[in-house]
Amino acid sequence: MNMIVCIKQVIDSEAPPASFKIDPAGNKMMTPPGVSPVVDPYSEYAIEAALRIKDAQGGKITTISLGANLVPEVVKKPLAMGADELILLEDEAFADGDSWSTAYALAMAIKKLGDYDLILCGREASDWDAGQVGSGIAEILGLPSVTLARKIDITDGKARVERMTDDGYEVVEVSLPALITVSNELGEPRYATIKGIMVARRKEPVIWKPADIG
Repeated sequence: MNMIVCIKQVIDSEAPPASFKIDPAGNKMMTPPGVSPVVDPYSEYAIEAALRIKDAQGGKITTISLGANLVPEVVKKPLAMGADELILLEDEAFADGDSWSTAYALAMAIKKLGDYDLILCGREASDWDAGQVGSGIAEILGLPSVTLARKIDITDGKARVERMTDDGYEVVEVSLPALITVSNELGEPRYATIKGIMVARRKEPVIWKPADIG
């Protein structure tokens, strides 16, 4: 079972609201002084979902993050939690992209990797709450997708998913390969262990530029 988890580095949403400012020239959020970035909380649920599948039946987890000025201690957190590999799409060209350009770049990176059974994303990102990137990746790659998963079971080349609805949840089944977005109802992500943190520090990410993904 080869799994790919897309993660995002964001400004810590727990920072005091008064510290957030908007750049009027670029109409974008400015990084508050003294506030460190973090792995998006919704990305952590996707990592946890992958780790639960790995715990149950083995497999490999590759995490991919896209952006500029990525902080190693932040984007390596999935490795400390138990992921196996980290690929960074790091370049100024990837900064401040919209949902479609982000989905396209991630899809091209996933296409380059080639060998995967399941792609996992958070239901949305905590900075903009758009929730469009996961579905965009699935559309570009021509994959079936399920959104808002609270539980995922893999059996006989299929994923059985409990997905959130307005009235509770429903159960759907999808053939692999597929893309699933994971909701916070999955349950709390695990903490990184001391051993995991040490392993993450020693492991170097693979860095791809725009030319590397076509």
